Amino acid sequence: MKMLGIDIGGSGIKGAIVDTKKGDFVGERLRIPTPQPSSPKAVAKVVAQLSRHFDWGASIGCTFPAVVKRGITLSAANVDNRWIGTDAAALLGKHTGNPVLILNDADAAGIAEMRFGAGKGVEGLVVILTLGTGIGSSLFMNGELVPNTEFGHLIIRGKDAEARASDRAREEKGLSWQQWGKRLSEYLQYLEALITPDLYIIGGGVSKRYRKFFPHIQCATPIVPARLRNRAGIVGAAIAAAELL
Repeated sequence: MKMLGIDIGGSGIKGAIVDTKKGDFVGERLRIPTPQPSSPKAVAKVVAQLSRHFDWGASIGCTFPAVVKRGITLSAANVDNRWIGTDAAALLGKHTGNPVLILNDADAAGIAEMRFGAGKGVEGLVVILTLGTGIGSSLFMNGELVPNTEFGHLIIRGKDAEARASDRAREEKGLSWQQWGKRLSEYLQYLEALITPDLYIIGGGVSKRYRKFFPHIQCATPIVPARLRNRAGIVGAAIAAAELL
């Protein structure tokens, strides 16, 4: 089945048609810079632009960097605060003229990773963490998504975990891979104490350099790099739309 997947981020809005049976793009991906300010109306216009570009006239799967319940965005990470409380599914549906399923961006990436990536066939409790500007998280029990986890906002040493252990924190503080690995270890061990996962999957752009920091991570849970990387959000959104709409 083919489905349009769109990934809304703080800096870019990306879309592609996805073969949901294979987890691959059908044709090229298109990226448009996120408008600034990223108000609901401005972002909706870009999503509609992407829909027109792909000449799409069916359901759309769309990610958003927020807690999402029943199509309503309840928070706003790296986007305009006017999104809080917005019926995003209805808004995007109105602008595109198509039914839209909207879900948290990390949850969408997790769906793709569990279906086609490092989590394929893994039973038990799996935590997928995307290390980037912040720390996104998704949680799966025996392959089933537990939506809207916000593990990046666990408090460690009086601060959000992502303020200490995200890839942005590494860059801004000039941390060596070893120093960053120590912070990641503290974070992962804290999460272990709360939920005892069976597997950690580490995603985000930095995951392609996992050999630089994995040797410095100490935790009891097995840890592997994600495989889909930048494709994950679009693919996961498309899968969710294909199965739930």
